[in-house]
Amino acid sequence: MSTNEAPRSTAEARRAVILTHALPAFARSGYHATPVTDIAEAAGISQAYVFRLFRNKLGLFTATLERCFALVEGALRKGAESAEGAPAPQVLEAMGDAYASLIADRDLLMIQVHAQSASDVPEIRETMRRGYAGAVTLAHELSGGSRDQVQYFVAMGLLCHLIAALDLDGLDSPWARTLTKGMTHVPPAPGGR
Repeated sequence: MSTNEAPRSTAEARRAVILTHALPAFARSGYHATPVTDIAEAAGISQAYVFRLFRNKLGLFTATLERCFALVEGALRKGAESAEGAPAPQVLEAMGDAYASLIADRDLLMIQVHAQSASDVPEIRETMRRGYAGAVTLAHELSGGSRDQVQYFVAMGLLCHLIAALDLDGLDSPWARTLTKGMTHVPPAPGGR
């Protein structure tokens, strides 16, 4: 930590630890099936303290989802920086490659899949909307792409979700090859599944 940086408060540091443990727990079991006690135990704190920091399970899930979207935006920025000065399609492609690398972490992929499946909960739906709004706006700003180009970029990202979630890269069937044609994904780390 630099001398100009203020030390994190205990509550802020604990929030970060809890979110670190919440991500894989929610990614594994989703919003409805994940007990907060499991996350609290993994973080080494009481369930009461989790609720003190996040109010309830819904607050913890939406905070975890917000963290995921912050990581998505960071990946998009990194991808755009790697293609700085290139035409919009190349910038969007670099952003897509950076996103594909990010979701090689299966937890980041699955938290998004689980959030979509729980989007009937208004707070989760609103968190998803804010996350996508940020990503789409960022894609426009960083690439200079048109609405059609950014729509295609997002559509390909959602196809990327499907391919990665169902492990279609390794499936040698005509229908799977149709979906994976031209798509490249970073293989998961050993033991990452």
